Amino acid sequence: MGKKLYVGNLGYNVSDGDLSQLFAQHGTVESATVIMDKMTGRSKGFGFVEMASDEEAQAAIAALNAKDYDGRALTVNEAKPRPEGGRNRGGFGGGGGRRRY
Repeated sequence: MGKKLYVGNLGYNVSDGDLSQLFAQHGTVESATVIMDKMTGRSKGFGFVEMASDEEAQAAIAALNAKDYDGRALTVNEAKPRPEGGRNRGGFGGGGGRRRY
């Protein structure tokens, strides 16, 4: 089973392909995704890479964490699992209350 890695402090012009190429030097990349802002369409400056094995993931972390890439020092570590229920853990969102006519 592969390992999902968090990659932070990416330059805003880094693409999924760039990320994949960078990590491919350290093993088999299953997927590479730069997270984009839905409103602006710009990169949020971080992404996720899934490596084929735990050993390759550890090699990538050792080689790339704090490495300068595109003028920035990368942050590379194991991705933390998402909390159950996605982002909105607290319930049903906001409610407007009753309408008065």
